[in-house]
Amino acid sequence: MISRREFLMAAVAAGALTSGSGFGQWARLAAQQSLTQDDLLSFRPLGNVTLVHLTDIHAQLMPVYFREPSTNLGVGEVRGLPPHVTGEDFLKLYNLQPGSPEAYALTSVDFDSLSRAYGRMGGIDRIATVLKSIRAEREDRMLFLDGGDTWQGSYTSLKTGGTDMIEVMNALAPDAMTGHWEFTYGAERVKELVEGLPYAFLGSNIRDTEWDEAVFEPYRIFERGGVKVAVIGQAFPYTPVANPRWMMPDWSFGIREEEVQANIDAVRAEGAELVVLLSHNGFDVDRKLASRVTDLDVILTGHTHDALPEPVKVGKTLLVATGSNGKFLSRLDLDVQGGEVKDFRYRLIPIFSDVIAPDAEMTALVEKIRAPHADELARELATTETLLYRRGNFNGSFDDLICDALLEQREAQIALSPGFRWGTSVPAGQPITVEDLHNATSMTYPATYRSEMTGTMLKDILEDVADNLFNADPYYQQGGDMVRVGGMAYSIDPTKDIGSRISDMTIIADGTAVEANKSYVMTGWASVNEGTEGPAIWDVVEAHLKDRGTVTLEPNRAVRVTGI
Repeated sequence: MISRREFLMAAVAAGALTSGSGFGQWARLAAQQSLTQDDLLSFRPLGNVTLVHLTDIHAQLMPVYFREPSTNLGVGEVRGLPPHVTGEDFLKLYNLQPGSPEAYALTSVDFDSLSRAYGRMGGIDRIATVLKSIRAEREDRMLFLDGGDTWQGSYTSLKTGGTDMIEVMNALAPDAMTGHWEFTYGAERVKELVEGLPYAFLGSNIRDTEWDEAVFEPYRIFERGGVKVAVIGQAFPYTPVANPRWMMPDWSFGIREEEVQANIDAVRAEGAELVVLLSHNGFDVDRKLASRVTDLDVILTGHTHDALPEPVKVGKTLLVATGSNGKFLSRLDLDVQGGEVKDFRYRLIPIFSDVIAPDAEMTALVEKIRAPHADELARELATTETLLYRRGNFNGSFDDLICDALLEQREAQIALSPGFRWGTSVPAGQPITVEDLHNATSMTYPATYRSEMTGTMLKDILEDVADNLFNADPYYQQGGDMVRVGGMAYSIDPTKDIGSRISDMTIIADGTAVEANKSYVMTGWASVNEGTEGPAIWDVVEAHLKDRGTVTLEPNRAVRVTGI
């Protein structure tokens, strides 16, 4: 197995990049010189099957900045276990050097400073380069699998109804995919797109509500390196809860553990020697699932956006977490003999866009797709003096900006913004463009609402979302992070039971306690209710940015975490 230290080839001078008089062109050049494409792709091949995994790219065609979470709390049996380790603790756990490329790619530590040295990550044309390299080496031994959340999350994907991502993914040529946010284009659009795919769209846990029949192909068996490889698809089980039910009214989802086992048994009966679950369950759900089913060799996990430099082993099952936004590809080489995995070698490949050469054909395709929208994408709305990011259990600074815009533009006392895990980052000192704004807001139900809500109703909402996130049983965790709140402070104890986690709710403007029976003017966006009326969230935030010109945000101290 490849060592932790080989995951990235850190520069001897990496420490120097975080000291001295700041960053500029010299620092970027130094960062580039300390890494080479050969370093990033270096791998000692093993065995007869190679799995390459990409997930949660959220329609990001271009290189991006994406800050990993500083807070990712685990509760119950998973408390303190990866991926619920962040920051300095993550560096210590995996023996990674502060200030190094891997520290920048995998943690939030010094992200704003290190972003100036190491630059953006991802980019479909860089991913294409890596895939071509692995394919050239492994030929008929490789399977490329897409874990979903691929068609949503950008301006161009919204404007084209996902067609932009279909074009580029067809060019990358995955062997199979599963889904989640794909379904927010609506059932008819999804069926239309799936019918035209030249590869499998797998969803073993999606059933028709009328006849209880499979909506999509549950699994497919491939032959790679002389091995029969079964890939079972597992879409996000709580799609109709986390997203609007009315968009897919005739489909039911769920973890369906017994059906997962039945499919494993079925593919084994058909001669599968390696069984892979291409999953969008989320890491903790997959960890529990792996402990409860048998004969499952690999879970390629997605949805929770975790990036881990090593697989987590549960019994005989390997769990692989590949991150999000195109920052990483996972390569897992397996030696399969007699229907068993005898050995494996793994690498989480970081896509440093200043180091990996873009694939010319893919660059041309991306430029063609973006050309009709290029001027609007580049339009500058304001400049930020504060690092804007989202990912984390509680309010990120991009969410604070959105809440501030809602409070001001919609004239409300309290603002709610959903705890989506998608959304890229904008380092301090950079312009906020239309593209940046849409990377944090682009979706098919963007209407903002304004209504009145009692203190009791507000607490119930916070308690319900907290239970989705912090329920000790992973099977009851429905994804996402804590709803973001503007205009109000509160305390939360994730270790308590539902109904007892939220306390000390106060209105920030005047410091008064939120009263149970008093009504408050609320605003928010992304309601799952059909027919919600109001301006799109990106229009609200754009108006706010135009009024400001420059964005400066104080650190958020409105959420007080206790008990953990």
